Amino acid sequence: MRIGCGYDSHRFEDGRRLVLGGVTILGATGLKGHSDADVLIHAIIDALLGAAARGDIGSHFPDTDARWKDADSAQLLAAVVEEIAAAGYRIGNVDATVICERPKLRPHIDAIRARLAQLLGVDVGQVSVKGKTNEQMDAVGAGVGIAVHAVALLA
Repeated sequence: MRIGCGYDSHRFEDGRRLVLGGVTILGATGLKGHSDADVLIHAIIDALLGAAARGDIGSHFPDTDARWKDADSAQLLAAVVEEIAAAGYRIGNVDATVICERPKLRPHIDAIRARLAQLLGVDVGQVSVKGKTNEQMDAVGAGVGIAVHAVALLA
């Protein structure tokens, strides 16, 4: 069994749609990034790659490469899941904590978990996503952006 940790953060940017875990959150300000800036999927990708000792998201999908400009992070995750499987690993579970002051995530958690389970090729019971605030501390707490911590177990 192997465990990996992932982390990512992005600041808000007007005029972009907010995508978290492959789900578009309507009416919310999006995040700045080279791809679609799905901070949750990015953290999960790093957790999976870390568990398999296969680098990080930047080594696979560098933001200096035009191929990844405005890329759908769900497709990036699908490629990583294929790589992990080809290396002989099976995903045991993924647990992620999304830290933001806005938007409120509770209404979206079930849809996000279902979408992530689909992308990961696992049962929804193997995917946990929690929303937390930072109690108005630091830049995330001031509402500047969103941060995510993720953990993945591979067998």
